[in-house]
Amino acid sequence: MGIYKKYIAAPLLDATMRVRPIMRQRAKVVPLAHGRVLEIGIGSGLNLSFYDKTRVDRVIGLDPSPELQVMARKRAEQAGIDVDWVTLSSEKIPLADATVDSIVITYTLCTIPDVHAALLEMRRVLKSGGSMYYSEHGLAPDESVSKWQNRLNPVWKFMSGGCNMNRNIPTLLKDAGFRVDDLQTIYLPGIRPLMFNYWGSATLA
Repeated sequence: MGIYKKYIAAPLLDATMRVRPIMRQRAKVVPLAHGRVLEIGIGSGLNLSFYDKTRVDRVIGLDPSPELQVMARKRAEQAGIDVDWVTLSSEKIPLADATVDSIVITYTLCTIPDVHAALLEMRRVLKSGGSMYYSEHGLAPDESVSKWQNRLNPVWKFMSGGCNMNRNIPTLLKDAGFRVDDLQTIYLPGIRPLMFNYWGSATLA
């Protein structure tokens, strides 16, 4: 299983997550981060080249995959970004309350097993006046698409290693105590049930 994760799963996920439409979405939100930044699901480090080094003091990169972290460390060095690596899932974040200025989360909420618990943890560690910057795929507003998302999700989740295509991102944020200050949406090119994208920013409610 370790060989599969290292040589097949990790490179495949990295290739999928760096297609051009998704990278363009990353470029819209990541440069907004400032101060002490917590990146949830840093993965293979695809966001690292988008940070504005004049605005960021340090990045804490949290992700449960040591295989992806190998790639991320190389990208951090190339980008000249200082990263504190935390190889854990986000349901229990090992940081004190109200200690980060920004949270960055891109294409990660779909796979977190207990997403509500993870968002409550993010809310706990974010400072008053801090912001979350997000770009995620999820539940589409068009009934013709959302019906297929709900039908296909059990099979897709099994095939994709836990990714859910039908999570309602704004509702999840609000239910965890965030105020969604900026919410924009678009269908990215590709298979519509997988490509409805939310992005913007949120603060503590």
